Amino acid sequence: MRPLAERMRPQHIDSFIGQLTLLGEGMPIRRWLDAGRIPSIILWGPPGVGKTTLANLLANQLNIPFQSLNAVHSGVKEVREAIQKAEQQKFFNRHNPILFIDEIHRFSKSQQDSLLNAVEKGIITLIGATTENPSFEVIPALLSRCQVYTLQPLLKDELSAILDHALEKDEFLSTLNIDLQEKEALLHFSGGDARKLLNLLELACLPNEENKIQITNALIEKIASNIVLNYDKDGEVHYDIASAFIKSIRGGDAQAAVYWLARMLAAGEDLKFIGRRMIISAAEDIGLANPNALLMAQTAFQASITVGMPEARIILSEAVIYLAKSAKSNAAYLAIQSALDKVKETGNLAVPLHLRNAPTALMKQLNYGAGYKYSHDYPGNHVEQEYLPSEIKGSTFYTPQKNGVENKGS
Repeated sequence: MRPLAERMRPQHIDSFIGQLTLLGEGMPIRRWLDAGRIPSIILWGPPGVGKTTLANLLANQLNIPFQSLNAVHSGVKEVREAIQKAEQQKFFNRHNPILFIDEIHRFSKSQQDSLLNAVEKGIITLIGATTENPSFEVIPALLSRCQVYTLQPLLKDELSAILDHALEKDEFLSTLNIDLQEKEALLHFSGGDARKLLNLLELACLPNEENKIQITNALIEKIASNIVLNYDKDGEVHYDIASAFIKSIRGGDAQAAVYWLARMLAAGEDLKFIGRRMIISAAEDIGLANPNALLMAQTAFQASITVGMPEARIILSEAVIYLAKSAKSNAAYLAIQSALDKVKETGNLAVPLHLRNAPTALMKQLNYGAGYKYSHDYPGNHVEQEYLPSEIKGSTFYTPQKNGVENKGS
C-alpha cells in the first residue's frame, strides 16, 4: 500500500490546503491558472508544504503534458532526453509541456545550463522545486527566466484540516476505529510539514489486537522522540538560525539568544562554530563598550571545547547571556571599515619620514626618523605630532560611542 502522504495528495487545485498568498483569489498563481497559462517558475519552500503536489496540479488543471525529474538522480543526459520528448509533444497553439525538476538546487551549473535554451525558446515550461534559496543555488541566467514563488510552512489550522481530512477520507484509515483524543503533539512535531504530519499519523494508526486506536499527545511524543530537528548544517536553515542568534545578542535579547543557542545545540551544531560566532559578536557588536566581552567569548570558546557536551551548554549559556546583556558599540568595526575604504581610495601612501625606521647610517642620512618625538620624554607620556601620511592628514576613522566603558574612555 502506498504511504498515507501519497494517498492523500489532492487531485484538484481546489482541494489544495494552504499557500493562500499564492492560490487565493487574485493571487499570482491563481491568476496564471485563470488565464490558462503559466510561466516557468521556481517553487521555494521547506519540505512538506506542497511544491511537488502543486506542480502536478498545475499540469492537470491546464491539461498540459508533464514530465518529472529528480535532480539527485538525473543528469544532463536525462535533461536532454526530457527536452527532446517535450519537443515531440509540443503542438501549435498549445501550452508548452511542463518539465518539473525536484530539488533543482542540487543541479550543477552545467546541468542548469542545459535547461537554458529550452526555457528561452519555449520548448518547455520549467517548474523547479527547491528547499534552498534560489538566489544562491540557481544560476542567474536561469533564475532571470523564471518567476520565483515562496511557499510557507503550513499553519496549525491548515494542518488540522489535513489531519481531519485524512481520518475521514483515506481508504484505509476510514475503516479503523480511531479515537483522536488529542492532536496538539501531531501539529507541534509536524513543524508546518504536511508530509511529516501524515507520516506521524500513519505510525500512530498501526492496527492492534484490540482493533481500537487512541491517539494522544503522549503517544505522538513517544513516536516522535527520535525525530531530527530541521537543521541542515550545509543548508539555509543553518545560517538563518546562526543569523538569528547573532542578531539577538546584538539586540540585547538574552531570552532569544539562549533560545537560538538551544536550537543549535539540540541539532548537534559544532561547538567551534558557535564559539567563533560569539567571538565575532563580542568584537563587532560589543567592542570597546566592554572589552571584557571578547575575553569572555574566547574563554567560553576554549572551555566549551575542553569539557564538551552536555556540560558545554552551561558555559555557552553563561557567555551568551553576558554578551546579550552587555553594553554595545560597533565603533571598532566602523573604524577598520573606514580605514580600509581610505586605503582602497588612496593606495600606498608613503610613510612620513619622522615615523620611518632608521637601522642603517644611510637611512639616517636620508632623514629617516628625523624629527620624531618620543612620547615618554614629555609630560603625561604624550606629545602632539602627525602620525598619518600628509595626503590624509586629519582623517577620522574611530569615533567613540557614548556607551559603557568606551564612554568613560572618551
